[in-house]
Amino acid sequence: MNKVMAGVLAGVLSLTALQVHAESLDTLIQAAKKEGTVNSVGMPDDWANWKDTWAQISSRYGLTHQDTDMSSAQEIAKFEAEKTNATADIGDVGHAFAAVAVQKGITQPYKPTTWGDVPDWAKDADGHWMLAYTGTIAFIVNNQLVPDAPKSWSELLKGKYRVTLGDVGVASQANNGVLAAAFAMGGDEKNLTPALGFFGELARQKRLSLNNVDIANLEKGEIEVGVLWDFNALSYRDKIDPKRFTVLIPSDGSVVAGYTTIINKYAQHPNAAKLAREYIFSDEGQINLARGYARPIRANVTLPADVQAKLLPASQYTSVHPIKDFAAWEKTSKALPRLWQEQVMVNLQ
Repeated sequence: MNKVMAGVLAGVLSLTALQVHAESLDTLIQAAKKEGTVNSVGMPDDWANWKDTWAQISSRYGLTHQDTDMSSAQEIAKFEAEKTNATADIGDVGHAFAAVAVQKGITQPYKPTTWGDVPDWAKDADGHWMLAYTGTIAFIVNNQLVPDAPKSWSELLKGKYRVTLGDVGVASQANNGVLAAAFAMGGDEKNLTPALGFFGELARQKRLSLNNVDIANLEKGEIEVGVLWDFNALSYRDKIDPKRFTVLIPSDGSVVAGYTTIINKYAQHPNAAKLAREYIFSDEGQINLARGYARPIRANVTLPADVQAKLLPASQYTSVHPIKDFAAWEKTSKALPRLWQEQVMVNLQ
């Protein structure tokens, strides 16, 4: 076969693939519309701009939607407990929880048409999970209560204000807060000892708050310094009062990690859930996440200038570490609830 014929054949095959994609997507859309509903967990309005994503999915495809906010661990437990009596179709969990969900056999695969745009490290080979966006652990500081914002973990320990981390051992955001501190202090996915010692000392000083780092507690002034994802911190700051809070990435180290949708194996509306994933990974869906201050996983999506301007400058991220040993982090995450009780919570008594 000569090069001309090979080129023609390649073009035909490419067009055929596109046609198959288009036809299968159209079939999915019709099936989802027939189901008429999609129920999610762990995808609330104020998190990564899910509000606009669900509004657009509902408007475009005529699907009704309802979300119940819960942690990654709670989502997996719900899927596993309800099984064929499922009330949720799709959830959003931290990267470390994705493999757990697959191991428990509670997910079903779906590869959207933009599958090839997602890096291999950010997806399951069979399509059981795909990271849609990433976040970096940040500090949010109430300027009215803490006029001199700490810029690092080491500065955090020297203050007199209370630090709020959230539900360690249950919530992916809180778990990654511990890992971020570990990275800053010479630890890693296998070794959280420096971070546990750090938070144990805060507990001894009665400076560790057990509140959740959410918009309600921030607005009420119940959080002096919060540890959370940058996309949540920026969103909460701007919704309450940009002048009232400082958001920054700790200069001595942090962690960047992602979140993935998981489609319930027992979903009552499986096609609607698959269509939701399809939209989340589309250009519009990825831009929606960025409007919620999250960083989309697809590098080939061009963000509008106003969206790009919402994010923190790149200079803030020079000491950020990605998770490299996912197997180790999965194992450590499972042990974290016990370690947290034994080495941190005991000091609050």
